[in-house]
Amino acid sequence: MEATDAAEQLAIPLDDLAEEPSRADEHRVAERVLEPSRALVPLDLGAPRISPAERLVRLAYRIGVPGKTLTSPLRKSAGSRLLATVDTPLAGDRSAGIALRAGHFLVHGVKAPIGQLDFASASAKLTPPFERAVHGYGWLRDLAGCCSREQAVPVAMRIHTAWLDANPKPGKAAAWEVEQVGHRLLSWLVHAPLLMTEDRLRGRTLAAISESARWLDRNVGNATDGLGQVTGWTALVAAGLLLSDGKPRRLFAEAGLANALGDLVAEDGGVLSRSPLAQMDALALLVELSACYKAVKRDPPESVTGMMALLVPPLLTLMHGDAGLGSWQGAGAVSAEKVTGLVRASGVRTRPLKDVRQWGFQRATGEKTVLQFDAAPPPLPRHARAGCASTLAFELSSAGQRIIVNCGGSAFAGGQVPLRIEQGLRATAAHSTLVLDDANSTAVLIKGKLGAGVNEVEIDRRTIGTGRGTATRLEASHDGYSQRFGLVHRRILALRDDGTELLGEDVLLPFGKRGKRGKIGFAIRFHIGPGIELRLAEDRKGAGLALPDGRQWQFRVSGDFAGEVAIEESLWVDGNGRPQPIEQLVVQGMTSRSGGNFSWLLKQMG
Repeated sequence: MEATDAAEQLAIPLDDLAEEPSRADEHRVAERVLEPSRALVPLDLGAPRISPAERLVRLAYRIGVPGKTLTSPLRKSAGSRLLATVDTPLAGDRSAGIALRAGHFLVHGVKAPIGQLDFASASAKLTPPFERAVHGYGWLRDLAGCCSREQAVPVAMRIHTAWLDANPKPGKAAAWEVEQVGHRLLSWLVHAPLLMTEDRLRGRTLAAISESARWLDRNVGNATDGLGQVTGWTALVAAGLLLSDGKPRRLFAEAGLANALGDLVAEDGGVLSRSPLAQMDALALLVELSACYKAVKRDPPESVTGMMALLVPPLLTLMHGDAGLGSWQGAGAVSAEKVTGLVRASGVRTRPLKDVRQWGFQRATGEKTVLQFDAAPPPLPRHARAGCASTLAFELSSAGQRIIVNCGGSAFAGGQVPLRIEQGLRATAAHSTLVLDDANSTAVLIKGKLGAGVNEVEIDRRTIGTGRGTATRLEASHDGYSQRFGLVHRRILALRDDGTELLGEDVLLPFGKRGKRGKIGFAIRFHIGPGIELRLAEDRKGAGLALPDGRQWQFRVSGDFAGEVAIEESLWVDGNGRPQPIEQLVVQGMTSRSGGNFSWLLKQMG
């Protein structure tokens, strides 16, 4: 069997996902079409089963009857109080926590002094990453994970007091978007001991918690997208669990959360935004919600535990050999520490999916080599956040070294990634694929949205015999250039099972009955991973790749290609949001508008 990679190390065997033939079967298998991946768990995303009386309570709460009236109508209100302390398994960013103790917010490598920050939502001019960090209170987890409670409390109280002073009541600016309120309320509930140690803040914090929960009761349906709704419903469930007289809110919110999860996630477990960052956010929300259930000694409903089991395998699909994520749909190369920490906190042990039709990313492995392939249309505009025109791009890593990458990182814009290049990082040219006439395969719009372009992707996955073992063959095509240029792009990738060769072919096929006349410019871009040195071959038909560990790979185009291979500058955004200079190999030239065919090979030498 193939050697396990970093994603497999988080796995237990599952017969349902055994897609590759064993060595004993190779002599009997010349070519085999693989079955589509199947969901790992049967999952009912309906609201938890409750009694008729509880259904009446839920209905009454939905139409506006206060929770106190429903739970204890004859008892005098004693005010809100927290029923339990939550022990979350999620670890924060230690570096960001240390920076907070030193007096700074640290977001994607950019520092902002706490004392100079305007916490007022209506007037503050914060970049999107700082808005999420400050108003979403994600910094509480970072602070909690870097020091003892006694050391964290003074810092937390200082920032919390400043925020409450600047935001005395709900408004309409960034701090009062449903997703921000949801994150903030959940953080207040989970990390309450950092905020309510002293009497002078306890009352204000409990009042803010109650007010935020009531605001979400009314506004959770106004979230800008599916992940925002899931965030709001998650916070409401947590409030229903942890606040006194919270049972009506919990019953109401559990039903809302189940529906929102069903709208956010496809049947194979991938979020509809196709973003690994959104996948991680959704999983982290459910991990913390499970901790809230545990705190009050209740079992989470199947819609929560089952959804966590469904979210993990697609995430593992995008793990490279270094255990970090590939750079897809705005994500940078999220570090192994963050990914593995989140997966372990979920308690889910499973294998990565390899053939994920709805999530859209194909995964192939050969020994220590990992291939990731985007074989689906970009997300629909209503789901896209940092949507990228990346269809038919691929990434390749070997023994933990990233060889072919995408630039990535548009979702980190506003930190060390300048906002002015955000759209460029989402373009087709920022991905390792073919570009026609310097145009995006799908239109890249402002604010992370996408326009017209790729509507359909055909994908075929097979295991084939090569004469020297077997290989995984992926063939996909998209129609993103068909209306503008009358051409369909088809890409074929074949990775040998020993991981030493990746054979590629990019084909342009005429769309419709008649091909167009004339020629059109094309470029096939291969963004090269960090630390790799490139050297062009003398005939300019290829290049040598010298990896940091001393291994050598070679890139070659077919002998009948009329153009040349060139080396150009590029950049790559790491998991901390830091742009790093890299290089790219570019195969470019002119081709007939009636079609063309370009073959290339990446091969390990020695």
